Amino acid sequence: MKVWKESQLMQLSYTQKIETAYEMSLNFVKNLGFNFCAFSITSQARGTYRQKINLNNYPAEWNTKYEQEQFSEIDPILAHCNHSEWPILWQEEVFSKTPTLRQAQKRQGLHYGWSQSVHDQNGLCSMLSLARSHCPITTNDLYKNLGYAMFIGHHLHGLVAKGLPEASPKPNSVHLSSREVEVLKYSADGKTAGEIAIILSLSESTVQFHIRGAIRKLGVNNKIAAVIRAARMSVI
Repeated sequence: MKVWKESQLMQLSYTQKIETAYEMSLNFVKNLGFNFCAFSITSQARGTYRQKINLNNYPAEWNTKYEQEQFSEIDPILAHCNHSEWPILWQEEVFSKTPTLRQAQKRQGLHYGWSQSVHDQNGLCSMLSLARSHCPITTNDLYKNLGYAMFIGHHLHGLVAKGLPEASPKPNSVHLSSREVEVLKYSADGKTAGEIAIILSLSESTVQFHIRGAIRKLGVNNKIAAVIRAARMSVI
């Protein structure tokens, strides 16, 4: 039955303190069959300091080792979540280049898990991880519980965001031409380069030229990423 899930998530939605919300989230994920729940968040965009929050019920020995060995510098899960909001399973191939980290992780009972992140336009990036010592997490397990994890992650992220000082306005460091902005706007509406060319009375090669210019200026690898970056920067 889903009644208990809905009830607990409703209670969580009313919490205003991050510590209380985390404890409620931990109890919820334990009821889903996970031993561990971790939430961390970092901000470099607000003010002149770097804000860090790290809440988890991992073994103390693991937390200490993670810091001492500076695993954050090589952690592939953290690297993924810093750049993508797609959930990622802790599969063996993900750790293929960091076997030492993976072995140390398993020795602490952190065998199976997944992580997902929330990024916002103010430079705040958070990561929520659910893990357990037994029973591999299948793709079906992931998608069955993904909605609950997304709700928890966004709620915890929002509580921290509200507690940070307001960011001072910053000038946009990326200058896109009016044509580049137009092209990205139409791209965001799902228009192809050919369709945009007709709308703007340009050649398709000219449209592609403006798309490449926007991609280069925004520091991304493709048109979709350029649209997302421009939207987050309120350029479009």
